Amino acid sequence: MILAALLLAAQAGGEPTADCTDPSTQSAINMCSFEDYRAADAQLNAAWKRARDLAKSIDRRSAEAGAAKDHFARLLDAQRKWLAYRDAHCLAVAGERTPESGTIWPLVQNNCMEELTLARTKLLRQYADQPN
Repeated sequence: MILAALLLAAQAGGEPTADCTDPSTQSAINMCSFEDYRAADAQLNAAWKRARDLAKSIDRRSAEAGAAKDHFARLLDAQRKWLAYRDAHCLAVAGERTPESGTIWPLVQNNCMEELTLARTKLLRQYADQPN
């Protein structure tokens, strides 16, 4: 992934760190925006697990009733396609706003990834919270 490659380039042996309460350099701002994205991604993964478990539960009940059981397969397909869309969209948007070689490019990319990830998390939570 592009974000990982950017941060690997910035690493000097260990995890990069920055004072995210008041970042004072573009590099620190970029690292903090990546941490914000990673936090959003952790929320997405938790919401995905709940949605996945619900879809599998629906499939089990459907199978017991002799009905079609493809809720999980459809949800998984949608999630994979959404991930591809998010990555492609943010790459296009970030490239549109700033050249990839620019120092602000990681910030633009990370902000886009965080925003779309939070939106998807909300949708997965709504799915997982539906009455079943």
